Amino acid sequence: MESLVERLEKAVERLETVCQGPGMCGDGSSKGVAQYVQAFDALLAGPVAEYIKISKEVGGDVQKHAEMVHAGLMSERALLVVASQHQQPTQNAFSSLLKPISEQIQVVQNFREKNRGSKLFNHLSAVSESIPALGWVAMAPKPGPYVKEMTDAAMFYTNRILKEYKDVDKKQVDWVKAYLSIWTELQAYIKEYHTTGLTWSKTGPVATEGAKLPSTPAAGAAPPPPGPPPPPAPAPTCSSTDETASRSALFAQINRGEGITSGLRHVSDDMKTHKNPALKNQGGPLRSGPKPFTAPKPACNANPSQKTSPKAPALLELEGKKWRVENQENATNLVISDTELKQVAYVFKCTNSTLQIKGKINSITLDNCKKLGLVFDDVVGIVEIINSRDVKVQVGVLESSVSAAGYWSQTSCLEGKRQRKMLWLPSSS
Repeated sequence: MESLVERLEKAVERLETVCQGPGMCGDGSSKGVAQYVQAFDALLAGPVAEYIKISKEVGGDVQKHAEMVHAGLMSERALLVVASQHQQPTQNAFSSLLKPISEQIQVVQNFREKNRGSKLFNHLSAVSESIPALGWVAMAPKPGPYVKEMTDAAMFYTNRILKEYKDVDKKQVDWVKAYLSIWTELQAYIKEYHTTGLTWSKTGPVATEGAKLPSTPAAGAAPPPPGPPPPPAPAPTCSSTDETASRSALFAQINRGEGITSGLRHVSDDMKTHKNPALKNQGGPLRSGPKPFTAPKPACNANPSQKTSPKAPALLELEGKKWRVENQENATNLVISDTELKQVAYVFKCTNSTLQIKGKINSITLDNCKKLGLVFDDVVGIVEIINSRDVKVQVGVLESSVSAAGYWSQTSCLEGKRQRKMLWLPSSS
């Protein structure tokens, strides 16, 4: 990853050197580099380069995270190059073009989750909460306000950093300023070139799933960086195209909405074996499906003096900026109201319950829940489902992303008055 970042930085430096000559940038644009791609390159060479530089000085997890963010920005630049050379594609093809960006967003967020014990966890959280802003390319007709909301989601953690290091370490303060300036400059960039959505070329072929995504900035007449090392063995990317095709087909079926149930056949009571026992004796033995998941029974304790741990108390309370909903069972009227934009909700080990969250909230996490119904109005950040079974989600407005990891029988009802486009981020775990 470090060698890739160095190569990209060298390419940007060569682009800047070429553009310093009289008329050279104009010559480059005449050769096919769109103006808004050049403007994005300026953003990479300015705020992004400063953020990468300071992150290297901070080092540790912050430096690794910055390299992942840079990779996501390069994926976005590749999409901008495709848009500047192709006409707007179909929705399915566009979803395929968005896949590299959504995957990199997931990589950035997973890094935060795997390093919760890091001393720089506030830095990782600030980046993780705001990185979905890279999805502005799919947020027509208001991509700019979407980036603003993602930036606001990061402010909760950047304020913590400023409070902790304000009079202690100026480098940390400079890191916050450099990182936030990326999104500030991106909002100005979107307002100038993509006010109501990603701008596609009016000429050229229609973009398809196989459209080439360049990964490095075009440097006009500048040659590519010399001596590229051989790439490492790409274990995740070796997955066959069949898996990509099947996943795209799955998303296409999900996006059908109510029409997804049109092919189902109604089963009347006289056709059900548990209501009509006579059917069991017809047609030979019946084939049963797989047994439902059941938790393994604990082994008998030979020592009666050892007792099981006491049951944890049920919670529904606000702790600082965090709503804690824990250990709820058979509770069908759980309601969280009076929410604020900076608040988050963490739902843990709730069974056979229903939770309603009113108003707009930063993010929602469901962890180790079973047979849980979640209804919420709006969320700024991410809705995350971890190690849960039989979860149903209903939403009024969705402006961000949904991440599901280690779940079974997960159902999402994404419907409401103001449903918008979304980035669905399936986890590989």
